[in-house]
Amino acid sequence: MTPTSPHRSRLWRAYETLAMGLGLGFLGLLCLLLLPAALLFRPLRPWPRARRAARRTIGGAFRLYLGFLRLTCATRFDLRALTTLNTASPRVLVANHPSLIDVILIIARVPDTVCVMKAALMRNPLFGPAAHLAGYIRNDGPLEVVLQARQALSEGAHLLIFPEGGRTREPPLDPLGYSAAMIAQRARVPITVLGIELDPAYLGKHWPLSRPPRLPWRGRLCHLTDLPIPRDARSGTAAIEYALRQPFPPAEPT
Repeated sequence: MTPTSPHRSRLWRAYETLAMGLGLGFLGLLCLLLLPAALLFRPLRPWPRARRAARRTIGGAFRLYLGFLRLTCATRFDLRALTTLNTASPRVLVANHPSLIDVILIIARVPDTVCVMKAALMRNPLFGPAAHLAGYIRNDGPLEVVLQARQALSEGAHLLIFPEGGRTREPPLDPLGYSAAMIAQRARVPITVLGIELDPAYLGKHWPLSRPPRLPWRGRLCHLTDLPIPRDARSGTAAIEYALRQPFPPAEPT
């Protein structure tokens, strides 16, 4: 039976549908397992050590999830470019945002990172309590975002923000907001620009959640550049956009 035969094609499509169910189901199970601990330890959230422990727990859960995807769902993600960030000084991490899995990829490898998240996700009863305990930040109040981001950076965490404001609608990049550069300028920290490549764009803005992926699903994260503390939000944002619009470096051999 050749790979292009109709029978193989039907089998592979069935496997892709099964893989989608397994992947989404396992993620839901992990969130459900984290929920009791997140509710139990919620009163400890004001303590920086509690927030850091919660972030590392979420990072561990995401690493487990990516391992599950690799074993059962034919995924291959190259995250080696993120390794050095675990020993880097606090900084604002920015990236393009092609898919819902982007946050998982980054947090799995750099767990002590505070995410700026959509308020709707923070209100989600399955993931919201763990995100709240970890000190993740809702994006529905600009002043509050800046204040909380400065606090997280002062405590030694990185800050992750997608300057497009959501998943990319018009690839390769939507217009950028000023928040990331403003936070870096106010907190006096540098900016690291990351590039995310995924093939296919599963869980992207125009990929319905009910549509199975095309497997194998491959992707990588690139460390594009480090930017100094911006002079102002406008120039900092322009530098971020310039870096994200450049061709990504070639993939390193595995």
